Amino acid sequence: MGRSIRRPFPSAEKQIQALGQRLRVARLRRGISTVLFAERMGISRDTLNRLEKGDPAIAIGTYMRALRVLGLDRDIDIVARDDELGRKLQDLKLPGLTPRGRGRPASPQSAIGDADGKSTR
Repeated sequence: MGRSIRRPFPSAEKQIQALGQRLRVARLRRGISTVLFAERMGISRDTLNRLEKGDPAIAIGTYMRALRVLGLDRDIDIVARDDELGRKLQDLKLPGLTPRGRGRPASPQSAIGDADGKSTR
C-alpha cells in the first residue's frame, strides 16, 4: 500500500519546483554529473530527477542532503529565522497590552468618525 501525498498549495508547489531548479543549476555549476550527485546523496537517479523537478513527495531530508553535498547546507539556517509575525502575535498576549499597544481598547467613535461622517484618523 503506497503513501498518500497531499499536494501542497500552488504557491508552495512553485517554490518547491524553483528550489529543485536551483539545486540542478548549482550541481551543473560544480560540474557534478547526475550519477555522481545521486551516489553522494545516497539516492537513485530517478529520485534525483524528481528532486530537481520539485516533486513535493521528496522528503525534506533528501533536500538537506542535496544542500550538504553542494556545500549550501548553511542556507537552510535562514529559513524562518526572523519570525516577525510570530513575535508580534506573542507580544499581543503580554499582560497589559492590546492590539493598539496602549493598554485600553480603541473607542468605537474613533473607528466610526466624527458627527459629519468624516474619519478622524
